[in-house]
Amino acid sequence: MGQDKALMPFLGMTLLERVMKRVSSLGDELFITTNNPEDYQDFGVPLYGDVQPGVGALGGLLTALSSARNPFLIVVACDMPFANPELLALALERLQTQSADVVIPHSKKGYEPFHAAYRLASCLPAVQSALESGERKLISWFPKVKVLSIDELEIRKHDPQQVAFWNVNTEDDLKQAQQFALKYNL
Repeated sequence: MGQDKALMPFLGMTLLERVMKRVSSLGDELFITTNNPEDYQDFGVPLYGDVQPGVGALGGLLTALSSARNPFLIVVACDMPFANPELLALALERLQTQSADVVIPHSKKGYEPFHAAYRLASCLPAVQSALESGERKLISWFPKVKVLSIDELEIRKHDPQQVAFWNVNTEDDLKQAQQFALKYNL
């Protein structure tokens, strides 16, 4: 997009503010992982830079897991304007009540690791180990933990319009997402 997606305007706020607003009721700890903390000073939440820079999205997940104070963590990407609090609450509830380490939606496109819940005690060492082994794929460490999927049918119950995992990657995506949000009052 030629600029930081998180700071793009989205219906009177930044895209990141929108995502934060959608998920803020799900826990008592909200923070941002970023390598440009100077750009996010006005968001009023703690900011954490990558603990292992240059290793991509898996490094971002490591930073989130390393920075969390609570035993359970919800991770949401900054470019998901329709992040679904109901679906995330379901993932968190299952993580807390079932013997899973990761509760993650599995859509037609595959796992949705940036709209999922993680158990800190087991996920942090598994992600660290994957990175130490040279892995960079975001789900490369899943065989080391117990993963509980939320299937397509259940996703649709909580996200009937199927927009929770909509990523804004281009200016056209942003425009379409804003039009959709206005049309459906989301």
